[in-house]
Amino acid sequence: MEWSRRIKLVKDVANALSYMHHDCIQPIIHRDISSKNILLNDEYEACISDFGTAKILNPDSSNVTVLAGTSGYVAPELAYTVSVT
Repeated sequence: MEWSRRIKLVKDVANALSYMHHDCIQPIIHRDISSKNILLNDEYEACISDFGTAKILNPDSSNVTVLAGTSGYVAPELAYTVSVT
């Protein structure tokens, strides 16, 4: 894939995340962005999918988050304690 197309895909994802975080009436946090959750349409525009771990934020309350998402993409600094064999 040529670099100009790759850059456009990154911009598409950034725009979608910005929309969910800042432009929705109640902000949406996806919590599982990975390459498997980004789909391409017929015109190679990136679309975000799989909102199974998404969270709607309520700005009038405290928001407590528990660990969620694809275990292979969890940051090590979160002290994820799964035994690896």
